[in-house]
Amino acid sequence: MLRRTLAIGATALATTVSLAACGDNEPSAAEPTSTNRLDVVVAFYPLQYIAERVGGDAVTVTNLAKPGAEPHDLELSPQQVAEIGQADLVVHLAGFQPQVDEAIAGQAADRAFDAATVEPLRDAAADAHDHGEEGEEHAEEDGGNHESGNAKDPHVWLDPTRLARIGDQLAARLAAAAPASASAFTERAKALHADLDTLDAEFATGLETCQRREIVTSHAAFGYLAERYHLEQIGISGLSPDDEPPARRLADVAEEAREHAATTIFFETLVSPKVAETIAREAGAKTAVLDPIEGLRPGDTGDYLSIMRDNLAALRTALGCQ
Repeated sequence: MLRRTLAIGATALATTVSLAACGDNEPSAAEPTSTNRLDVVVAFYPLQYIAERVGGDAVTVTNLAKPGAEPHDLELSPQQVAEIGQADLVVHLAGFQPQVDEAIAGQAADRAFDAATVEPLRDAAADAHDHGEEGEEHAEEDGGNHESGNAKDPHVWLDPTRLARIGDQLAARLAAAAPASASAFTERAKALHADLDTLDAEFATGLETCQRREIVTSHAAFGYLAERYHLEQIGISGLSPDDEPPARRLADVAEEAREHAATTIFFETLVSPKVAETIAREAGAKTAVLDPIEGLRPGDTGDYLSIMRDNLAALRTALGCQ
């Protein structure tokens, strides 16, 4: 009898331990796991940054643009097209990467978040310099992508306040896809917004008092940044770094750089600095990096915030800011 009682007790104890273990290991519906996380595909790095910040551990983020690749003219592999088709959400910016737009239209139109719809984008020709008839010709040369004068500048993420608002809207879209994590998305979006507001204040203060306000850049990616902080962008080529500026444009930019006493001609991380170096020699200036943050390089350890702060330091040096 004692032996039977001990056996029953041992069985009950084992059952209790087993149930407790199951209770410890099974996540609640609100807790993300590797199997119930949202599969989010993003088109390029700044969208990866906000998706990871807002999504946290409730999402798995895949970036279509690999480190070191120039994302403007991204060519998708069949596997990447399949990833777009299988994603719970695809985050992109319409008009920036034609193949991504095409794949979304065919594979994921009902599961796409277009950052370009959060608020109106700037006109691509907004930074064209008015130098009479000559200037009109240059505006056309400088804007290889300015078809019919209606093209839009996609580089919206270089204004931190605009990126913050995109993050807010992304949180709402993620919440619609995963209601159990809605409050977490909202809180993380608030934290991201606060970080970007701090960055915005740093730029406003850091660029408030400068000897110069003109920035000469290898391509016209910095219109939003220039507009936000009252700078004037002089782009050597158009919205795409692949645009080949004609010789006349190079001469004109060098002349403008001399007129404005520019000390620095900016180039970027993912394209050759040769054009910027040519202008710098002509203008008697030096070169430095101003990163449009379209993508990271292999091995980069920074993120959007740290790269933007590097940009601020470079601008302050080049513009002689107090």
